[in-house]
Amino acid sequence: MSFKRFFILISPNWLRELVGAGVFYTILPKVPLVKPKFTGIARFAPIIGLFIGIFEISILLFLSNLGWPYESLPFIAISINLWLTGGLHFDGLMDTADGIAAGKKKSIEAMKDSRVGAGGVMALTINIALQIAALYKIKLLYIYAIPIACFWGRYSQIIAIGNYPYINSNGFSKFHQDTWGGNVKESIPSVFCIACILSYLVSINIDENSKIFLIIITLIGIIPAILIPNYLAFCLGGQTGDTYGASVILVETFVLTLIAFIIPAS
Repeated sequence: MSFKRFFILISPNWLRELVGAGVFYTILPKVPLVKPKFTGIARFAPIIGLFIGIFEISILLFLSNLGWPYESLPFIAISINLWLTGGLHFDGLMDTADGIAAGKKKSIEAMKDSRVGAGGVMALTINIALQIAALYKIKLLYIYAIPIACFWGRYSQIIAIGNYPYINSNGFSKFHQDTWGGNVKESIPSVFCIACILSYLVSINIDENSKIFLIIITLIGIIPAILIPNYLAFCLGGQTGDTYGASVILVETFVLTLIAFIIPAS
């Protein structure tokens, strides 16, 4: 047996699921030597979001060091997000907006329509505009705000999958609920990740006010991550693959906007 085959066989399920989440939620290629597993990947979506955010800020810092003006960075950040995710969540946002506009009885039909309606265009435009405006206000704190927003955006999927019925019987994303292990189990990677971030913030050598501020920024995303899936389920009677994607974008937008609001004016 070759080493490659042996390594694939002994790869733990959590690693295979993490790789599966990376392949499913981004355009990144498969990791060599690890066979992706796609059942149970939703629990790792927030960690994938964190990696996406870190990748975004790495590019932004690189361009900033090359002399790119800060005014260009919010546009580049959103462009990287679109490219890295293949526009998956933005597509869900537009379809969900069209579904809400059509009403509960016709929502599934509207979301399946390949044509984008006025509601979808408006939702896309408003969210991109708000994210750009928030990043302008946030300024250099984007280094921390973007990964946190990406994390909570994807944690909202865990809330949506675990708490609301899936209303599209033929929908591809139904497999998330079919393989669901319960809210507590599915949240373990996210809780561990947040605990590590908070432990780091507590230990770093900065003044107490700054430390408290960063902790608030870290935790504030749980509010829209819970409320937005609830709102979408109320509007549509449940969740679909499109609403999972819509939650990601809406929560990212709300987190960035909330952070922009609470940052003192410079």
